[in-house]
Amino acid sequence: MAGDTDKTAGGTNSKAGWVLLGAAALLAAGSIGYNVLGTGDSGTATQGAEAGEPTLDELRAAAAASPDNAEPWAALGFALFARDDYEGAAEAYGRATEIDGEAAVLFSALGEALLYAEDANAPDADPMPAPALTAFRRAVELDPTDPRARYFLGVKKDLDGDHEGAIADWLDLLSDTPPGAPWEANLVQTIRQIGQINEIEVDQRIAAAMDGRLPPMMAGGGGGAAAPNGPTPAQIAAAQDMSQDDRDAMIEGMVTQLEARLENVPGDLNGWVMLMRSRVNLGEADKARAALERAIAANPGEEQELRRQAQMLGIR
Repeated sequence: MAGDTDKTAGGTNSKAGWVLLGAAALLAAGSIGYNVLGTGDSGTATQGAEAGEPTLDELRAAAAASPDNAEPWAALGFALFARDDYEGAAEAYGRATEIDGEAAVLFSALGEALLYAEDANAPDADPMPAPALTAFRRAVELDPTDPRARYFLGVKKDLDGDHEGAIADWLDLLSDTPPGAPWEANLVQTIRQIGQINEIEVDQRIAAAMDGRLPPMMAGGGGGAAAPNGPTPAQIAAAQDMSQDDRDAMIEGMVTQLEARLENVPGDLNGWVMLMRSRVNLGEADKARAALERAIAANPGEEQELRRQAQMLGIR
């Protein structure tokens, strides 16, 4: 990033801003694999059929047939975003938020789609378009813990020249991030990069934010095992050069591995929440609900907390 650190009076220029956004490629609302999906062929409507998943045509038909159900629209939005059709994703997520105006994850997904839909190469490109910012702010109104919205609101501060404020926000997010969460390594990398660019010491502050963290549900009295590990920095770097099929296979493998782990450690409440988040962000609402029911069956004494977490994810 060092070559992209030209500054304007108001902070990082738009090019540096977009580099910063690119550094968050794997950040999501708890999704395993998230934007590892992000460079697929935008025209392959039959791509999913080969893997037994719905095609884009099928997803569009399901959404069109569901004027009062946000889930098919969210699934369509995820699929379009994965194929770099950000305008289409924003439209689908926008429809989902119109149907369900209380799901924070839908608003943070909408904000990101709107952000990436902005043409970064246009002379008047806005690295944080107002509609995207509005969506992120709505997401944190609904769920102050939404990591994607919190991250991008920090990006807004950095773009406005408040680098210290952005780093402080990201450190707060890091302190709330369960150890091994899928976005953890990427968040740390972003903090270090922006600290280096702006000559702000961050290493000791990162260590302090990470010291003594407990996964949120463990802090509330549930769970017993540590959260499963997310992708390492090396895996993240390697994912950028993968083909679409290889990325899909990696993501599915990570989710499958998590499910298998939970069979052996069913008391890991954080793992169940991570699995539910992953299924939601993969557009697999039925599997997300099934994960909730399995988590409750394994941990009946934690049903209230599990349902609370599921509700924040938009699982009904």
